[in-house]
Amino acid sequence: MKPIQTSLKRWINNNESFKQRHEAMKTEILQHPKIAYFLNKHPEITEKDIDKRLNKLYEYATQSVQCDKCSSFEFCKNIVKGYSPILQYVNGEIHISYEKCQNHIQYEKMTEKENLIQSIYMPKEILNASMENIYPDHNRMQATKEAVSFLNLAKQGLPEKGLFFTGPFGVGKTYLLGAIANELRKFNFSSMLIYMPEFVREIREAIKDNKVQDKINMFKQADVLMLDDIGAETLSAWFRDEVLGSILQYRMMEKLPVFFTSNYTMAQLEQILATSTKNGVEQVKAGRIMERIKQVSKEIKVGGENRRN
Repeated sequence: MKPIQTSLKRWINNNESFKQRHEAMKTEILQHPKIAYFLNKHPEITEKDIDKRLNKLYEYATQSVQCDKCSSFEFCKNIVKGYSPILQYVNGEIHISYEKCQNHIQYEKMTEKENLIQSIYMPKEILNASMENIYPDHNRMQATKEAVSFLNLAKQGLPEKGLFFTGPFGVGKTYLLGAIANELRKFNFSSMLIYMPEFVREIREAIKDNKVQDKINMFKQADVLMLDDIGAETLSAWFRDEVLGSILQYRMMEKLPVFFTSNYTMAQLEQILATSTKNGVEQVKAGRIMERIKQVSKEIKVGGENRRN
């Protein structure tokens, strides 16, 4: 049985219509500006080489080269999404390799930035917060100044202390956390925002799956940890000492900042932490937790109207 390629070649030679279409396509491919540039750059390429690898030239000519035919990564037209073809002449052969296109690189950078903020039970409004949208109010002026000061220092390196925002309901403490986290993302610092009451419940659930230590390690190691509404729920002695205490101890030793919001001052919070759910008043252990909080944050009062009304 004769090889199929020999039979196909004979069929092509005997089929005038096919030959005409083939020559027309070849002419169109060779007139492509990038193909013409490539061939001029490699005068050693023969007609035989071109015919042998015309399919490669066609593959290159019909794709988007570094996004010249694509509006975005999502609308990439290429065979391999997000990869741009490179035409090469190596060892007497025409080849195509692929590299990440600019849209792909930009998409990865954008995705990486978005992933720098992780949250547990935080509303979308907070995750989209911006320093530019903070309402100018003399009652929040000091808090805003301290936030800006922290961010300015972060341009050179992450400060050792975060901020402890204390004040009544609805004055924008949590919004400040979101705005700071979004600014830190610009400097490639990761932030983890946690709503404390739900965090407590999540840790309780993690006990059943033996994943408590995994979660604790995650909170320990984020560049910036933000604990929203601390003091809103009475903590068990175990959570206070083994979970919260462990996280704060690690961050204190590693000089990693922590941000807090609370309706209580630090002094008031110490009294709350001293009252565990089972063991009554434990002033010494609460004092130890507060010392760690003071080591990783600075207390700032936030005032103003309740904007939730």
